[in-house]
Amino acid sequence: MVVGDVTTGTDVLIIGAGPAGYVAAIRAGQLDLDVTLVEKEAYGGTCLNHGCIPSKALITATDVANDAANAEEMGIHADPAVDLSGMVAWKDGVVDQLTSGVEKLCKANQVNLLEGTATFTDENSVRISHSGEGQGSESLEFEHAIVATGSRPISIPDFSFDDDPVLNSRQALALDSIPDSMVVVGAGYIGMELASVFAKLGTDVTVIEMLDSILPGYDDDLKRPVKQRANDLGIDFEFGYTASEWYEPDGGIRVIAEPAERTAADGGSEAHAASEGSTGDSETVEDERLELDVEKVLVAVGRSPVSDTLDLEAAGVETDERGFIETDSRARTNVDHIFAVGDVAGEPMLAHKGSMEGQVAAEVIAGEPSAIDYQAMPAVVFTDPEIATVGMTESEAEEAGFETVVGQFPFRASGRALTTGDSDGFVKIVAEEDEGYVLGASIVGPEASELVAELGLAIELGATLEDVASTVHAHPTLSESVMEAAENALGHAIHTLNR
Repeated sequence: MVVGDVTTGTDVLIIGAGPAGYVAAIRAGQLDLDVTLVEKEAYGGTCLNHGCIPSKALITATDVANDAANAEEMGIHADPAVDLSGMVAWKDGVVDQLTSGVEKLCKANQVNLLEGTATFTDENSVRISHSGEGQGSESLEFEHAIVATGSRPISIPDFSFDDDPVLNSRQALALDSIPDSMVVVGAGYIGMELASVFAKLGTDVTVIEMLDSILPGYDDDLKRPVKQRANDLGIDFEFGYTASEWYEPDGGIRVIAEPAERTAADGGSEAHAASEGSTGDSETVEDERLELDVEKVLVAVGRSPVSDTLDLEAAGVETDERGFIETDSRARTNVDHIFAVGDVAGEPMLAHKGSMEGQVAAEVIAGEPSAIDYQAMPAVVFTDPEIATVGMTESEAEEAGFETVVGQFPFRASGRALTTGDSDGFVKIVAEEDEGYVLGASIVGPEASELVAELGLAIELGATLEDVASTVHAHPTLSESVMEAAENALGHAIHTLNR
């Protein structure tokens, strides 16, 4: 029996329960607004269920195995056996704990939860279709709406995620057996993170990248330790190529990659391929095509906004040519009472950026004087070693008209880094020369994702190099490297040569 259409109302409708949507819902509930949160799949969205959390769980687990297997220098000799199904079960337990926590927090803040898919019918109402036979649909009227539908993996021609050997990041994180070999298409942050995971599990990994290096957008000095560590793990790279097709010979699959210039000229896909001095052992045929025989293909060429399922035109909401919803500093779209937050609202696609936007949107709806400020927005790549940045790079600061001073401290001079056996990388601080205000920072090395928070706070508070340098840091800690980098910029670092 199909349930008849019912119309209800709410102060604030939020579509999507990822880190942007559920944070907006909880904050709006705290502000005594009547809130309805619609989610079609799982609370926590891609981040908690299929992205940030499960990938970091597997990164941590494979690091444990890899570190144990390579600790002879510390006098530890081990040959760990990896049970991937057990590792995945542990990862799933972490995910379940967090997603159930999100649901409980929403209910505790009086958020009305609805399962279903929402599409706009006009600028003040949506239709919510419930999954499952006989579940029907309902209409919901709202005073304000927040779109937080996130993003999805980008596919490339001839590599459908419906085909068994072709994986997106979500499918790769759910494998229950370790592939003997894998091609990773794309050397961005997702591709590099998962390439390292599978290499540490024993998979022979080849990364195909269209550009001439890994991690586009990051400075070479940050990428260099990551590339070297990947080489040490046995990851092969083929730069300047794009994956064009695959087929199944006898056993396994064969991936064909074309030189990037040729693929672009032929109107092919945009996004991947091979080598800073090609280290792969794949065959190069006479026409310079690559043929790689592998078991799985992971396509990690980026993500696109989920805005095409909402019927935004019915509400009058505009998107750009890539499908992102354009917003102002208060998360408003071109329709004054409709907001957009998170990945669907544009780059950078970061969970913490979406959460901040969700909080701002809820506060603006409640009449609070809130606005978005990206000045101290950190970005982290959980490669081995980690990369973290916040604020401006040296070149960005100079382009903005600042006279800059830069301080740097290498982890090889850090007592704590040496005691962990992980001393690659450095901390770099960029500051305004006259007054010493911290403008930005870059870190590559152990626990970069944690260390960057101190520098984000320094930027947010308008702290100076002297403030950071004169703050006593416990010894021996990795955070001392932040203090020493500030001292280096001032010309009086103790444990490294001053510039």
